[in-house]
Amino acid sequence: MRTLIKNIFWNAADRRLRLPWRFVVAAIVFGIIFLVAVFSLRPVLVSVFVGLQFASFGRLGTLLFQTSIQLVVVVLFTYLVGRFIDRRRFADFGLHLSRSWWIDFGFGLALGAALMTAIFLIELALGWIRITGTFRTVSGLSFVLVFCTSVLLFLFVGISEELLVRGYFLTNLAEGFRWLSGDAAVAIATLCSSVLFGIGHVFNPNATLTSTFVIVLAGIMLASGYLLTGELGIPIGLHVSWNLFQTSVYGFSVSGLRLPVTIIATEQVGPRVFTGGPFGPEAGFLGVSAIVVGTVTIAWWVRSREARLSLSSSVWIPELR
Repeated sequence: MRTLIKNIFWNAADRRLRLPWRFVVAAIVFGIIFLVAVFSLRPVLVSVFVGLQFASFGRLGTLLFQTSIQLVVVVLFTYLVGRFIDRRRFADFGLHLSRSWWIDFGFGLALGAALMTAIFLIELALGWIRITGTFRTVSGLSFVLVFCTSVLLFLFVGISEELLVRGYFLTNLAEGFRWLSGDAAVAIATLCSSVLFGIGHVFNPNATLTSTFVIVLAGIMLASGYLLTGELGIPIGLHVSWNLFQTSVYGFSVSGLRLPVTIIATEQVGPRVFTGGPFGPEAGFLGVSAIVVGTVTIAWWVRSREARLSLSSSVWIPELR
């Protein structure tokens, strides 16, 4: 009886807690790290942000402050939980920063920029957007300074969300379901992590059931780069440039949010079912089309670089410490 109870909680082969209990402990650890970061790091960041005058950036300054804390929390969480609960090295969450990793990161950046540029050009050609200005920024501030701040914001967002959702969550789910088969484990893990990604945007301004569904699809696109390479280079690069070009280059809303800086200020006047309306392209058919094209392009890229196209077994077969 005692052995049976122990087996419910403990995986003797891996010498660690079983998946559900690892998530329970991880949730507690995440909460503790978040509270410690808020109460200990917040005063320091406030001083830094005030000193650098980020408070005058309006919403952008607020978002950068929040994502700075988010990045610190996610990195600390992934490192500590990975090392002491999952028995994994930090780099094994998709961060083996080799030359190949950086090439994939550059490809992800280029892909996100290209996909959002295509959406902009299509909407412009069809008369679904109006250009209302250029190089818009916070009154009295340097455009270059504010734009670079938005780049930093989306870099923080891309790293933290991909490390948490794809690197940590998807990986653990895939490991937990590997008793089914590699393909089944990956399919379940991808779906669950993408649904979590969609739910994470439910409370964004102008969010709808449609926008949540499209964000789930975007999660699958982002996961594809990780699943095919075992690294987060493509997903992080794609996530960063997709957001940056969507709002700070072409003036769309990004997941319902508009920033006070954009190279091309636009106003959407086309059919919401295609443009996504106030939520941005991620809630419209053009966004869905870009996601499909992006996923196919990622598969092409991996196939051309590695002369194969298969799921990376490192996602569901851990190399435990």
